Amino acid sequence: MIRFESRFATIIILCLASFASCTSNKNEESESTAMLDSISLSNKNFALAYQDGEKIVATSIDTMKQISFGGATDPAISPDGNKLAYTVNDTTGKRTIWIADLENKSQSKLQVNSINYYQAMWSPNGNAIAFNIFSSKNLWKVGVIKADNTGYVMLDSASAINLYSPTWKNEKELVAHDLKNLYTFSVDGKLVDSRAIADMIGKDFSISSSNRFFYSKDVKKLIFNAGNSDAPDGSTGPSEAAYILDISSKKVERLLPKGVNVPYIFVTADDRIFYSGREKPYIQSKIYFSDLKGNIKTIVDKGSNPTGALK
Repeated sequence: MIRFESRFATIIILCLASFASCTSNKNEESESTAMLDSISLSNKNFALAYQDGEKIVATSIDTMKQISFGGATDPAISPDGNKLAYTVNDTTGKRTIWIADLENKSQSKLQVNSINYYQAMWSPNGNAIAFNIFSSKNLWKVGVIKADNTGYVMLDSASAINLYSPTWKNEKELVAHDLKNLYTFSVDGKLVDSRAIADMIGKDFSISSSNRFFYSKDVKKLIFNAGNSDAPDGSTGPSEAAYILDISSKKVERLLPKGVNVPYIFVTADDRIFYSGREKPYIQSKIYFSDLKGNIKTIVDKGSNPTGALK
């Protein structure tokens, strides 16, 4: 383990500052260039983080500042755009979450007593991080730790329920599901609410452990991705899409038309929706942006698993 951590510390920052200074591979540079919408995204140092093949990219709004590095997955940019959480898989199959400071290039591993935790999710104010963690009872649970790397707790540790894909409802509550029910927990682990997913969104969807559910800031809408019965011509594997549920009317609207497979979605605390998907011929994943009204723009031509900072 010691050898792994010291090796990892050397790979974190491979490409910093302007694109013009990253000239070691012009073809790769061209492929990873983010085309951002200056109206929709932040003007801070780093506004967006996403996966590009085997590397992670964090980019500024004007694309003049970029960090790109390999050896990690599940990028999660902090709400202020200054930090990046990501998952590291070592050669023995261990998964751990690390935090990089995008300005001073420092990094640290979350202080969690586990060898299998991944998919960090920052709280709305950036004060805490939630993630999936495999418990000693061989169940998936939700871990929460403060942003200063202290105060780790595992939510719902005593039950026999698997909890997947945690998201934040607000700074004091989290949401996770067990494929059938959507649970709301307080940060201290108290079960606040439990609802059958089918009762909320209908029975026409299939839910996997990677599907995520986000409440809008006013808690009137639920944004999620889920499997459906589409069979797009030329596609292989199950089809998923992104949806918005109006909770009061129970009306579900689809964000992208049929033919776009959407396996990943992320919603900021200020209700901006980022998601990645593949269109026919389903070879290259693009990153899209949408507001709650369904106004959609393509912001990255090659990438997946996006997360965005606040405005």
